[in-house]
Amino acid sequence: MQEQAQAQDDLIIRAQAWLAEDPDPETAAELAALIGAGDTAELADRFSGTLQFGTAGLRGEIGAGPMRMNRGVVIRAAAGLAAYLKAQGHDGGLVVVGYDARYKSADFARDTAAVMTGAGLRAALLPRPLPTPVLAYAIRHLGAVAGVEVTASHNPPRDNGYKVYLGDGSQIVSPADTEIAAQIAAVEKLADVPRPESGWQELGDEVLEAYLARTDAVLTPGSPRGVRTVYTAMHGVGKDVVMAAFARHGFPEPVLVAEQAEPDPAFPTVAFPNPEEPGAMDLAFAKAVEVQPDIVIANDPDADRCAVAVPTADGWRMLRGDEVGALLAAHLVHKGARGVFAESIVSSSLLGRIAEAAGVGYEETLTGFKWIARVEGLRYGYEEALGYCVDPEGVRDKDGVTAALLVAELASVLKEQGRTLTDLLDDLAMAHGLHATDQLSVRVSDLSVIADAMAALRAQPPVSLAGLRVVSAEDLSKGTESLPPTDGLRYYLDGAYKARVIARPSGTEPKLKCYLEVVVPVAEASDLAAARVRGQEVLDAIKKDLSAAMGI
Repeated sequence: MQEQAQAQDDLIIRAQAWLAEDPDPETAAELAALIGAGDTAELADRFSGTLQFGTAGLRGEIGAGPMRMNRGVVIRAAAGLAAYLKAQGHDGGLVVVGYDARYKSADFARDTAAVMTGAGLRAALLPRPLPTPVLAYAIRHLGAVAGVEVTASHNPPRDNGYKVYLGDGSQIVSPADTEIAAQIAAVEKLADVPRPESGWQELGDEVLEAYLARTDAVLTPGSPRGVRTVYTAMHGVGKDVVMAAFARHGFPEPVLVAEQAEPDPAFPTVAFPNPEEPGAMDLAFAKAVEVQPDIVIANDPDADRCAVAVPTADGWRMLRGDEVGALLAAHLVHKGARGVFAESIVSSSLLGRIAEAAGVGYEETLTGFKWIARVEGLRYGYEEALGYCVDPEGVRDKDGVTAALLVAELASVLKEQGRTLTDLLDDLAMAHGLHATDQLSVRVSDLSVIADAMAALRAQPPVSLAGLRVVSAEDLSKGTESLPPTDGLRYYLDGAYKARVIARPSGTEPKLKCYLEVVVPVAEASDLAAARVRGQEVLDAIKKDLSAAMGI
């Protein structure tokens, strides 16, 4: 009992010390209320450690304390990044800072600019909330040594995040992440971090104009531009840039989903502001039923992802990220693209078959554009989570704006031929087999559920799934000949379907994700419908057996 009382006293002391330094009146008031109420359970959660800086930077719920996203945490992160950059010989170098429209994003961005300035670096702040790819472009365009984007992408409304890029315009990977984390840990008192009131550059629209001019490289001069589009920004920052890009290139003005067009950090019309989540596209589909466009395009809130939907006899259907990835690859091949096509290991193997048939290079990487962007000779990269890099010389990251332009060009080309995106998917299935993909995704409130599920799979790997024998089981945490270690498991199944399963914890959300693929041979066009049914049957059976194997 005495030990428990001492632990609670120590907790209150740590909370009071944090409160004394908190530069934000809102989080300071929140923490003071928790201390005053003696809410030791909530305080223990917020002071159970520190928000860990990794290859995704920082991401977490906004609130007071070291386990939340707040100005104190961000100032320390910025100071650690500044120290790392100076240790790398970049003293006096330029750091570009961008931000989305989430709660506290502008505050976190200004704090970052102030810390960089105080550390002897130069800082440039984008003029307003803009898409993440604009920041990624600005790094290379301005010759910066690093960039920071304040965003939580498609996470829930109360989250925010801190994404770090180095001077090549791609996100950090190891060992930079651990070296930055060590510098963050070395920051003791916030008062020791210089934060001048001014001294950084406030950028105007010149970087955005340069980004829009760069989008010219995505499209073929004189290509058809007749596709009619419904567009939703999902309450994020994509609308103005997408509308400007479509107007610049002569596409018909997209019809907006008005309820989701303007930035709103509350994301009032969606449970989760992610086009992949159930219900997120309902308003867009309702608008499409009303105006009958050729396609629907959606961005996530920071506009680095692009979702596409097509009309069917049964209503509007979201294309899977793997389907859009294959469509864009086929379009780029048709346009004569050369170089390397790359994807993450959780994405469909169809890209490899398209690349092989076209005689272009192909490479698999670990999950995340921080890996895809580093592929030598990259011409095109995609990830099944709606991320597409279609102009790596301009933006070495996923870019939902240029991807939307390329989708619109492809749909316009097909429309002029009296065909659709669905027709091209059928062509690809006929040429390479029907690549059916699905995902088993489990969102948790307790991260130990994910650890336990992965442990269960490692302790007792499944011997068969959907009646198909597991012929290969790889623990990716040990690395492979071509991949560095990562927390994941990969299974290949016996039989004609070339079935594959990958299980891994999400790097950005409290989710366990399992990625499934089966390849159903297709001999005749008349076989396509049956192949789709059969593919989904096998995927469903794999999901059922995999859930049982993980105990969830």
